[in-house]
Amino acid sequence: MGLLDNLKSKLAPAKDKVSDFAQRHEGQVQHGLERAAKVVDERTKGKYSDKIHTGTGKAKGAMDRLAHKGDDTATGSTPPPDAPPPTT
Repeated sequence: MGLLDNLKSKLAPAKDKVSDFAQRHEGQVQHGLERAAKVVDERTKGKYSDKIHTGTGKAKGAMDRLAHKGDDTATGSTPPPDAPPPTT
């Protein structure tokens, strides 16, 4: 077992806990991200608004992926078909 595999196996429970937290408190986390972005934007007097907006969007996307881990509708993917489609 390599170092990376060992690290992944040790971090798996933490990732599951974070995912569970994101599922249960998704609204609160989103609200917290918005408030933090607003405060930072005010303190920088709007100088970095575009970067703050981009970072906030990426953080929200990451939280959405964590909150909907294992939910195929969140990623827009569908499971592969059992057999290839018939050819005509």
